[in-house]
Amino acid sequence: MSRKRLYQAVAALAVVSIVWALLNRYVSDPGAAEFLARKSGLRRAVHVPAWLTMLDVHILFASVALLAGAVNFSNRLLRQYRSVHRLNGYVYLLSVLAVLLTSGYLAPYATGGKAVSVMFNLWNIVWFAATLTAFVYIKRKKIAEHRRWMMRSYAFCFTNLAIHLFMLLFGDGLGLEYETAYSYSVMAAMPSLLLTAEAAIRTGGAGGHA
Repeated sequence: MSRKRLYQAVAALAVVSIVWALLNRYVSDPGAAEFLARKSGLRRAVHVPAWLTMLDVHILFASVALLAGAVNFSNRLLRQYRSVHRLNGYVYLLSVLAVLLTSGYLAPYATGGKAVSVMFNLWNIVWFAATLTAFVYIKRKKIAEHRRWMMRSYAFCFTNLAIHLFMLLFGDGLGLEYETAYSYSVMAAMPSLLLTAEAAIRTGGAGGHA
């Protein structure tokens, strides 16, 4: 696949991921009653209004990160509007930080209990490390390293979409109970996204699109 086609595919996936999240949140289950009803073994009660607010903020900044990241992989933007690329990079960085902070609140209430909560927290640490590494490299003017680490960081933006795709396999395909299917999906999504990013880097995707 050419760099341009890869870029177009990733941008399309970003849009699909955002639309999927918005439909799930505001159309399929607007009060999150069905989703919350599937949670069990929680150590603390869910304060629904606060939880929904945090979820909305989480979705908002995750969507911004998806869009900002997709835009900044454009070589045309980098060549012609370097200042916009730089500003958009800070938008991405701040959006990721907001996603991580809200995820820290949501993780203890994760479906699947403590094991899934721990996975999300570990995932957040790795995401932060990848994003910070990309930021440090660009400050040192190491463009190639910056782009590679940005690809690793950006892969994390697709966590929600990847989990839902694996849910189709474990839940609908294999018929596992929802909580078990969700736990397996979280554990499968995380390494799969990193492996996908590494594969894209090794096939030359770090160079962006023409």
